[in-house]
Amino acid sequence: MEKIKKIIKKICTKEVIAYVVFGILTTIVNIGVSTLCESVLKIEGNISSTIGIIFSIIFAYFTNRKWVFNSQANTIKEKLIEFWKFILGRTFTMLVEMGGFFLLYTVCAIPFIISKCAITVIVIILNFFISKFFAFKK
Repeated sequence: MEKIKKIIKKICTKEVIAYVVFGILTTIVNIGVSTLCESVLKIEGNISSTIGIIFSIIFAYFTNRKWVFNSQANTIKEKLIEFWKFILGRTFTMLVEMGGFFLLYTVCAIPFIISKCAITVIVIILNFFISKFFAFKK
């Protein structure tokens, strides 16, 4: 039981909790913007989804930068490099998500929601480590 408590204490850091909170808010931004575009502005669904993704990635960058990873980038050049590293990381995990979903759902015939949830968990974990050790590396 003590080992489990140590593991939980090691995993449940302030940084991880902030990442989860802002991840939930990022998801709300994604779904909210996508729904607004599709339902209210009558923009085609795929385009609406893409707009939602773009807004959520930008939201995630600023919240992760300031409140999760406490970025120390100060100059315009440092901030631009950090931003492009973040975008590069998110592009990579988007490709992982697309490929992983295809593999699970199409190739392995795992049901849609199980495939989507499984690959989403993997992508969230990858995004955390890419942000921590690549985009917002101290």
